[in-house]
Amino acid sequence: MSLVLALPLGLMAVDDVAKARAGDRRAFGRLFERHARMVHGVLLARVQKADADDLVQEVFMTALHRLAALKDEASLGGWLAAIARNRATDFLRGRPQLVPLPETLEVVDPRRAEVSQVLALIRSLPEAYREPLALRLVEGLTGPEIAEQVGLTPESVRVNLCRGMKLLRERMGLQPQPGEDV
Repeated sequence: MSLVLALPLGLMAVDDVAKARAGDRRAFGRLFERHARMVHGVLLARVQKADADDLVQEVFMTALHRLAALKDEASLGGWLAAIARNRATDFLRGRPQLVPLPETLEVVDPRRAEVSQVLALIRSLPEAYREPLALRLVEGLTGPEIAEQVGLTPESVRVNLCRGMKLLRERMGLQPQPGEDV
């Protein structure tokens, strides 16, 4: 086992940031692999899935070009999340408002329509709940993973997930199940 593999995951990321700053593309690739799901979830909390898929690449290209500006390597996740939020905001500002499709329009894949409706409901929630819910429900990150990657405390993530799920259930017309957890 190499010394790098024996380091805790956070220290490996810090080491990869330093290497990526020095031009190591493999190190930057590892940073991408570690944070892409989080960035995708942050974007998905704000924009449509197809747009989020495209914007992930733009976020990481921006990060690659601005990596020298990152002051604290340990805050990479929060820094990437901020770039993603800003990129989504810029994207939405430059995009014309779309007219919703009529409810009577036939849908080829009802599951896809249901997922789109749930994502739309998540996007309608207060901002504090959008990202944690998208990261948990869509990207499959755990509460501690969300906290670590976006720079929040585990407690605030837990509270936001709990409150966000409650609001989401209400908007979906669902009742919470006894003992149900996020």
